[in-house]
Amino acid sequence: MHNKATATVQIDNEQFRVTEWRFPPGTETGWHRHELDYVVVPMTTGELQLQTNDGESVNQLTAGQSYTRAAGSEHNVVNPGPGEFVFVEIEAK
Repeated sequence: MHNKATATVQIDNEQFRVTEWRFPPGTETGWHRHELDYVVVPMTTGELQLQTNDGESVNQLTAGQSYTRAAGSEHNVVNPGPGEFVFVEIEAK
């Protein structure tokens, strides 16, 4: 079990929830299920490990290169790297 990444909610209104996630080396989100469709905007470039019920993968992310996932996604995100990783998550309500 890793230490937890830091989640800071920046906006939470009727339309959106915007959360900044900061991952010092070796931290994780913890297992969770997304109840809403969402977009992730990486603020740094590097690798994050994605743990799902189907196994583990390492994803290369690039600052400013957004991606989206549908509601229902269930996983744990881990920073296996030597430096801090930051992304912004935008959930559509």
